[in-house]
Amino acid sequence: MFFKFIPREFNFFDLFDKQVDYAVKAADYFKELTAKGAVSEEALKKMEDIEHEGDEVAHDIIEHLNKTFITPFDREDIHALAKELDDIIDMINTIVSRLRIYKLTSVDKNLINFASVISESVNAVAGAVKGMRHMKNSKIIQELCVEINRLENVGDEMRDNVLAELFEKCKDPITVIKLKEIYQDAETVLDVCEDVTHVVGSILLKQA
Repeated sequence: MFFKFIPREFNFFDLFDKQVDYAVKAADYFKELTAKGAVSEEALKKMEDIEHEGDEVAHDIIEHLNKTFITPFDREDIHALAKELDDIIDMINTIVSRLRIYKLTSVDKNLINFASVISESVNAVAGAVKGMRHMKNSKIIQELCVEINRLENVGDEMRDNVLAELFEKCKDPITVIKLKEIYQDAETVLDVCEDVTHVVGSILLKQA
């Protein structure tokens, strides 16, 4: 009788679509904020709200995973994908929070460039995740994963260049510490996007 109350199957794709939409929302809002410079309390609250909404979807995914017998792909891959998507949103929220805490108010061209690449990468992640609903999209998904990997390499090069410039031109050690941390966090977002491609690649391989 107990098993009658446990769902045998659940549509996880709807929740993943919802979760990755919040990641896109966070990335696009971050891009908008970098163009303005200063992060207001209101802007920080909006980003925190996006992060909380993303958290709720991640919790829903894990909750349904614990209650569902039949899943569209391996349980560990569902858990890993939910975690990595959640990490993208968390990292973007962390950067915005630090911009506010560190009182960095000027428009930073380097951060604008990072935000643009992050937005591209997260939107590619969204395409790959949403494409998993239909495995006939595997070629498109693989192409998006290649693009995400390319953008991660772009991020590595950008980080190295901006840090070299920072250490050479900025004479205030406190500012150097603040910006170094933020630039590294921005590149970490791209690392996490690449981590998503590893999970998606694992899923595609197992479904082939």
